[in-house]
Amino acid sequence: MFQPWRLFTRSNVDEALPFPVTTTTAASAPTGAGVPTASAEPTTTTPAGPKVLAEGAFVSQEHPTRGTARVLEQDGTRVLRLEGFSTSDGPDVHVWLASTPANADWHAYDDTRHIPLGKLKATDGNLNYPIPADADLTGIQSTVIWCDRFNVAFGSAPLALG
Repeated sequence: MFQPWRLFTRSNVDEALPFPVTTTTAASAPTGAGVPTASAEPTTTTPAGPKVLAEGAFVSQEHPTRGTARVLEQDGTRVLRLEGFSTSDGPDVHVWLASTPANADWHAYDDTRHIPLGKLKATDGNLNYPIPADADLTGIQSTVIWCDRFNVAFGSAPLALG
């Protein structure tokens, strides 16, 4: 069913980075007599954060779409993160990684290899989509916001992976 009111609805999700921030504090070392030394300032180590494997800015296709897509990795876990993201609402809208280049003919994406990451969580915000551990990212060239109902790309962002 065509749902024209979806063109006027908005939703917002602001997800934090999905990677845990861990800190470690060094304990004071005992002296030769088995008595701890006076405690100095504890040292805290924070991980450098996730590695950016690829990133690109969204381009509009069938609907105005903006923001940045980043593929992040930390400790073997990969995530597609959409930051400052905004697009239109629609029926049956999904997020894919695709072997088709960004800004291609908007009917081209479902005719080539793609990795579905899930339904679009919101029209606006900062969104995380886990990438399956067994997903082969070789040849992936873009992320696409795909409307399955009408077989069109709302927007896409270039990602140079593998």
